[in-house]
Amino acid sequence: MSRRVLVAPAPLRQIEFTYGPILREAGYEIEYPPRNYTHTEQQMSVEELLAQLPGCVATLAGSEPYTRAVIEKAAAAGLKVIARAGVGYDAVDLQAATDCGVAVCYAPGTNQEAVAEHAFMFMLALSRKLREQDIEMRAKLWPRRAVGNLRGKTLGILGLGRIGKAVARRAVPFGLEVLATEIEPDHEFAKAHNVTFVPLEGLLKRSDIVTLHVPKTPLTKNIMRRETLALMKPTAFLLNTARGGIVHEGDLLDALKAKTIAGAGIDVFETEPPGDHPLFQLDNVLLTAHTAGVDEQSRQDMARLPARAIVKLLAGEWPADWVVNQQVKDKFFARA
Repeated sequence: MSRRVLVAPAPLRQIEFTYGPILREAGYEIEYPPRNYTHTEQQMSVEELLAQLPGCVATLAGSEPYTRAVIEKAAAAGLKVIARAGVGYDAVDLQAATDCGVAVCYAPGTNQEAVAEHAFMFMLALSRKLREQDIEMRAKLWPRRAVGNLRGKTLGILGLGRIGKAVARRAVPFGLEVLATEIEPDHEFAKAHNVTFVPLEGLLKRSDIVTLHVPKTPLTKNIMRRETLALMKPTAFLLNTARGGIVHEGDLLDALKAKTIAGAGIDVFETEPPGDHPLFQLDNVLLTAHTAGVDEQSRQDMARLPARAIVKLLAGEWPADWVVNQQVKDKFFARA
């Protein structure tokens, strides 16, 4: 069996101390992408994966495209594990991985606190008009006027999973009323943290801030579009720190231009990097580069856990909580 592990996300080279000892002590050799990356181009392409991944037994993966063609070629050459350094796995063709006997892992529980902090950064910055104040101060003005507040407002959380719960826990000390829409409601958590479950329509109509914390699925794709955005208050803010494609970007642009909603905080885009996006021209939106889940601590945690998953799987263990495609188990072990 090959002992090579590709660490695909270029930025992880800077924190090898978190995952390197785990892999090397288990006898694995670490490989990195074949070239340096710029800030606007930080991941391997399909062509680069096709060239470098075959011959590796595992990959510690980022958001690079693990298409069927990539997986089939790499699996035929010995790939057994794709371990995602994060909690999403949109870029991995799960069916192809399962067909080829490749286990796909992720890093649950590693970045919910980081995303929750980012969401509150958006809430505070939008409510208190941080961007406007900063611009006017730099223009040597003195914008001393009343700004918005969070206390007494209503926060609507779409998706009360790990991340949504981390947001809800922070809402209490800020004096926010919390509503949530969730397909698998945790009533015990809701009771303990004063969260009220409501249908999506009610959440959108009642909330002063709507924050999205759902995965991108056929059910949630473009869940925030012209019709649902129209349900929001004209004074409300929309936050997306989840996945691009959950919000229809053209419809959001129209709503922000028409000021049928007051503003937005957007961390994720349908295409990343988004290029010269028309949202960049608006002054009632705050934009970040898919960094909500990546702070110094979470990045280390998200690198450490998949390294452990690789070692466990290749040693014959089955870390069920970390494996996405559970149905691959028999085929995975049959490829020993």
